[in-house]
Amino acid sequence: MAPNDTDLRAALAAVRDPDLDRGLDELGMVRDLRARRRGVEVVLALPVAGWPVADELAGRVVDALAPLVGGPDAVSVVTTTMTDDERAALHVALASPRGGEPAPLPSRPAHRHPGGAPGPLGHEQGRPNRFMAPGSRTRVVGVSSGKGGVGKSSITVNLAVALAAGGYEVGLLDADVYGFSVPKMLGAGRPPSAIDDLLVPPVVHGVRCLSMGYFVPDDQPVIWRGPMLHKALEQFLVDAYWGEPDFLLVDMPPGTGDVSLSLGQYLPKTEVLVVTTPQPAAQRVAQRSAFAARKLKLPVRGVVENLSWFTGDDGTRYELFGAGGGEELASHLEVPLLARIPLVPEVRVGADAGVPVRVGHPDGEAARAFDALAEAVVALGPARIYRRELTVR
Repeated sequence: MAPNDTDLRAALAAVRDPDLDRGLDELGMVRDLRARRRGVEVVLALPVAGWPVADELAGRVVDALAPLVGGPDAVSVVTTTMTDDERAALHVALASPRGGEPAPLPSRPAHRHPGGAPGPLGHEQGRPNRFMAPGSRTRVVGVSSGKGGVGKSSITVNLAVALAAGGYEVGLLDADVYGFSVPKMLGAGRPPSAIDDLLVPPVVHGVRCLSMGYFVPDDQPVIWRGPMLHKALEQFLVDAYWGEPDFLLVDMPPGTGDVSLSLGQYLPKTEVLVVTTPQPAAQRVAQRSAFAARKLKLPVRGVVENLSWFTGDDGTRYELFGAGGGEELASHLEVPLLARIPLVPEVRVGADAGVPVRVGHPDGEAARAFDALAEAVVALGPARIYRRELTVR
């Protein structure tokens, strides 16, 4: 017996757009479902021409309907582009919490980066900062260090992937505006797409990622003063579609400069993890970023020690960078030492190739350490923060 229209539409409703991570019905992307002599034809209305995940989405539709109609050859997917009214309805759906009341988005012209790619948008009439809204389920976790070269970005990327592998929805904001490296490390080579004035960050390994690296060539320095940095970071937060992640990880720049101040002002419920290496000299520098966080009234939740040891072929652990720095810093700050990450060549190789070690070697020593770190962060639970500026009027 041929499947009825109700069964087919129910199967379609379970299909989710890879980038927007919402069902096709909720997004209004199913324009038509037509019975054919030997199968069905689905007409999908995509948000914009050249929707980057169109092929993957069509494949998901075929996989969902094939068991009901006798195989993949019986499913035909036709794509078109949304009308202005359909796209406006999509904006409302994306602005609405799942199951909540819609909050229409303001309409204004899309801004383009001088290079042609969608760029950060003006925020004078922008969207609210949903991460600070009452009832937001998102834990904002900033990964900080006192100086560069300690593996902070590698820690952030692999922690994000480990959390995603644990079933959590994860966003990753590369706030290291001067030294952006996250897209390359994560393997997120595709730039964000744009639905009119809304940036949609790509999703890679279950992690939604946004970085200045998408808008500036690798060989071009970012020479900006503090106000420009503040505005860019604000736009990344309010003019991009992040969904409703369980965690928003922020790869913070090393040191205690303008970006840290901006994040402290704009995301005052950020929890901070401090990355250090084992040697005492690095530990003393790392504590400055912890003290800076506390001056901004951001809770320091724990310490991560990177490059803790190298395991030789004989199974012996060699502490190439000394020992005890992470433990000493955690004790001094009165926070837990959440994890010790070993020195493993695959971490560097994976970062260069865009395959995080948690993906490329999921059963390896480093991947197990990142899984343990993810479990420790989850176990901490959200920080209790009581501040007047968190009151939303």
